[in-house]
Order: sequence, then structure tokens, then C-alpha cells
Amino acid sequence: MLRLHNSIRPAFRSRRWAHNIPSFSHLNTVNEEDLAHFSRILAPTSILSTLPSISTPADDIAPYNVDWMGKYHGQANSVLRPRTTQQVSEIVKYCAQRKIGIVPQGGNTGLVGGGISLQKEIVLSLGAMNNVRSFDPVSGILVADAGCILQSLSEYIAPHNHIMPLDLGAKGSCQIGGNISTNAGGLRLLRYGSLHGTVLGLEVVLPDGTILDQLSTLRKDNTGYDLKQLFIGGEGTLGIVTGVSILTPPAPQATNNIFLALPRFDNVLPLFQTVKRQLGEIMSAFEYIDRTAYDMGLQHGLGPLLSADEVGDSQCFVLVETSGGNQDHDLEKLNNLLESLLTADEPLINTGVLSQSPTQFNSIWALREGLTECVQKEGKPYKYDVSVPLADFQIVVDAVRERMISKGFYGDHAISKVMGYGHVGDGNLHLNVIAKHGYRPELEAALEPFIYEIVADRKGSVSAEHGIGSMKRDALHYSKSDVSIDWMRKIKQVFDPLNIMNPGKVLP
Repeated sequence: MLRLHNSIRPAFRSRRWAHNIPSFSHLNTVNEEDLAHFSRILAPTSILSTLPSISTPADDIAPYNVDWMGKYHGQANSVLRPRTTQQVSEIVKYCAQRKIGIVPQGGNTGLVGGGISLQKEIVLSLGAMNNVRSFDPVSGILVADAGCILQSLSEYIAPHNHIMPLDLGAKGSCQIGGNISTNAGGLRLLRYGSLHGTVLGLEVVLPDGTILDQLSTLRKDNTGYDLKQLFIGGEGTLGIVTGVSILTPPAPQATNNIFLALPRFDNVLPLFQTVKRQLGEIMSAFEYIDRTAYDMGLQHGLGPLLSADEVGDSQCFVLVETSGGNQDHDLEKLNNLLESLLTADEPLINTGVLSQSPTQFNSIWALREGLTECVQKEGKPYKYDVSVPLADFQIVVDAVRERMISKGFYGDHAISKVMGYGHVGDGNLHLNVIAKHGYRPELEAALEPFIYEIVADRKGSVSAEHGIGSMKRDALHYSKSDVSIDWMRKIKQVFDPLNIMNPGKVLP
């Protein structure tokens, strides 16, 4: 690699806070008769249940009842794994008649419990619906089942010189239907925008079993209400996404990245402005990592990208990626940028590295993408995916750390680390609070609603890209007005009057 050398506690608004336990008295539990009916729709291998007629081992059901963090534990006694949209339709129609709650589940990689049952709803896993229906290499439009894994779709279109418009750390296990249902953002949003723009059409099974076929491959369709937008980020509360039509961009012909060490957080904002101005259209990612997260990554074998002497007392780091059509053109822009940064009267950076090969390019990204796994190795993380103004990133992290110190929870006996990293380009901070010895009620009580108050005070959002699920249901009012929530309830009532579709999620 080419090496280059050279807290104040905020005020809060007082808001109501309560963890309300949703009522499931209107729903029925799955019984043997229900399983008999489902067996007429699905093959025996597509039904898992702890009920006597099937007696699936508990270990085989467990992956559907526990999220990947081990934080949320469901109670579903049965899991259905349909292979076709028609099977989903028949299952949902029956569940509506029987008033059985349904939890749609993709790759189970969420952070807010959106894909885990709260009581004894049935889990409907989309993983077996994993076929690519079509791909047009001219337009770049991909049509696929909702259960297709994001990385598998990337590999499918790669020979045609296209890429998926979103890229996530969980791409090896998350599913495109779940990505859409949570309106996942990820590492490429800065360049290619959100799923609200790249999704062209959806196929959705509605709560009464009706199949809503809006699987359009048109770039323009200005005929009435754009219903698909309700299901993007709807978290399965209005219907089950079974198919998607999505616009995939051409693969860049040249990709490069640089990793920069900054002396202080205050330099991030002017650096972002400088990079945007000088790189222009080729900038595709601008990622932030604080010093705590960087040091944690090193402890778990990520890097080092810079020597300890070069890093010195740097407070934070930035990863910049470029994606363009001409390597010489892009490198000229990058070299001009780096020269200007290093020769400035008051340099914004201490040092940095510029990747010189695909291996070095991947190693720089590995540090950023590997942080989530490192966090898991440190203990049990309280993860808060929030949007706040860039200038407030460090203020939020510092305020939470100070809160833990004031409560006597900061240290290896309780909260061992508080750190932040995320997507600067879209104001998305991933705040991680690591409980070294596991989740405890008193730790959560110290964190919530404190964190939501900080976010609200800065006119941010309590959820940037992972949804509301069950975790943030009672925090929704920190980001949405009473009028907005009231109309969301009205929309839910129109689509799902029986409240069987992912009940207890999103709405308080």
C-alpha cells in the first residue's frame, strides 16, 4: 500500500416512555389440525413443529426462534418454508380464517427483533424461495424471489458486469425480501440511493391471502398510487414480499479506496466536504470509524492498515471508496486529493494508505466490514442504528459513555466498550454498547430511553436502516408525530384488519 504521512452533555426534551406489551388475545395458537391443513399445501420437509404429529427436534426450531445476536427469543412452535408465492397465499388465507399470527422471516440478520415471534405466532421462512426469475443485461433489471441471498444475487449478475445497488456486512446470509422489508441501506447508499428508488416492482401476498402483483420492470409508471413504497420498510406488517424487481447498476470499471487517520473528530465534516468536492461523481463510500472501534478491530486481527507510529493519537478514521469508468482518471483525482490534504496549511489528516492492488483494496474494506463480528466476540452488544447530523456523531457516543460511567456500569464488570462507526454520507451512526457479560435489564434501563432522547434532541431518527421491529416500537414517537403514527395505524387497519401480519412490530 502507498503510505501517506504528514463532550459536552446535551440537553434533552422530556418525553413519555413505556415498554408496552402487545395483546395477542385476538390470535389463536397453531394446533394439530392446522398442521394437517398445512401438510396439504407443503411437503413434509417444509414443515417444522414441536407438536406431537411432527415432533421436530428443538435444536432444529431454535434458529428460527433466536436472532443472530442471541438477544430476542421467540416462542413459535411451528415454522413453514414455502417454495412458491401460491403456497404463501394459501397459507396466509388459512391463517386469516383461523386468526393465526404470522411472522415473515428472511435471513434473520436484523437488529430489532422484527423477524422473531413475540408469542406463538407461526414463522413463515422465505429461504426456500430462492430462484432468479429473470435478468436483462441491457437494462440491468433483475427479477427474483424474496428468499434469494444478497450475495448470491451479486454473484449471479457479476458475469453480466452488473452489481447490486446495496451492499451489507450480512450479505452472505441476508435475503433480498428482508432487505426490502426493512429498507436496508448499507455501504452503497451514498452512490446508488435507497431501495425506495431502485426497487421497480414487488409481488406481495396481502394479509387476506390475495396476491398483489406489481412486479413491474418499467423505469417509469406514473399510474396512480405507488403502492410498493408501503411495503419497502413495512417490516412484513402489511404483507409478505415474495418477489422483487430491482434495478442493478453497471459494475464500475475501476475501484479504489483509501484509509485515513484523523487527529480529531472535528476534522471529519470538513474532510467530507473536501472529498466530495474533489472526487465528485466517482466517490461511492465515505465510512467513519472511531478510535475505540479501530483498536477493537486490531485486537481481533483486522489490519493493521497503518503502523502504530503513524496512527499516533488519531481519534478517528475514514474509509473512502471510488468507483468509476477509467482507472487513470480516478487515480489522478485521488492523488490530487491526497496531495492537497497533505500539503494544507492545517492538515485534516495525520496519515493514510491508498490501496495498490485488489488484495489491499479488500483488506481495507475487511476492517470496516469486520467490525460487526468483532463486536459479537467482545460480548453482547446493544446496537443502536440511528440517524443524526454528522457533527453530532461523537457527541452521541460520548454522551452514552458518560451515562454508563455516571451509573457505575462502565468497565469490564458491565459495559466494557461504547463505540461508533457508520455511513457518513447518509448520517447513519452505528452506536454499539458492549455488555461484556451479557444482556441485563438494568443496563437496558440505563440506555433507554436515554439514547432515544439524544437522537430526538438532535432531530434525528431512532432507526436509520434496520427498522423498528419489537425493540423500538415504543420509541417510534421520538421520530414520528402523533399524526403520523395515527395515519400509520389507519394504513395498517386497511391492509390487516385482523392484525395477524407480524403483530406487535413497528406500531406502538
